[in-house]
Amino acid sequence: MDGIKGKVILITGASSGLGEATARKLSSLGAKVALAARRKERCDALVDEIVSAGGEALTVQTDVSDAAAIDAMVARTVEHFGRLDGAVNNAGITGAVFTPAAEVEDEDWDAVIGINLTAVWRCMKAEIPALLQSGSGSIVNMSSMYGLIGGELGNSGYVASKFGVIGLTKTAAIDYGQKGLRINAVCPGFCHSEMVDPFVEDERDLMLEVVKRNSAMNRLGESAEVADVVAWLLSDNASFVSGAAIPVQGGRSALMI
Repeated sequence: MDGIKGKVILITGASSGLGEATARKLSSLGAKVALAARRKERCDALVDEIVSAGGEALTVQTDVSDAAAIDAMVARTVEHFGRLDGAVNNAGITGAVFTPAAEVEDEDWDAVIGINLTAVWRCMKAEIPALLQSGSGSIVNMSSMYGLIGGELGNSGYVASKFGVIGLTKTAAIDYGQKGLRINAVCPGFCHSEMVDPFVEDERDLMLEVVKRNSAMNRLGESAEVADVVAWLLSDNASFVSGAAIPVQGGRSALMI
């Protein structure tokens, strides 16, 4: 994959799941990665693994609900590596499920929108000036298949946040397209991750049916399969791709049910 080696990439939500898989993928391609998450120990372990394999990585303990922490996250990354070339805004939470929209508590709604949407905007607000200083760059925002379709699991806050991420991504791509920045969204279906696997274990029959309805391949995806798409979007191979919301969902959009 062209144009990844040597790039400095910041990843939020890097302590597990899609963020962890993305860090491993980018590092394997020669990128220098800053791993941002609340769980410092998990990030430190991944940094040790990457460094032992000959890569370069940094832990930046961050709570993306805190605007000042986000600013410090970007500043620390630039201070350590000297620049910023790309970012993956991946941190997110599930929020209420199996709850009709009018029954969602205000606190739950605010928390989901705050982490899944407002924090993505705040991250971009901090990342974009640093990317512009580098002369060009790429941002990948993590949306969901539920950013493209209505939710069937009583997860209205999550769905609203992920639709919002796509709108934010497309608008920012227009704002900065002539300034050397590419901004895209990835929309995963159900993939093995720290967010999905507990539902598979606790609601196995339901999840088997949900996966059947939402994947033409009738299987869960792997985090590494999503990471491959993220890496491509960050690479020079995707140099004319911006403002896209790319589904990585095993053919859900091909199903007629």
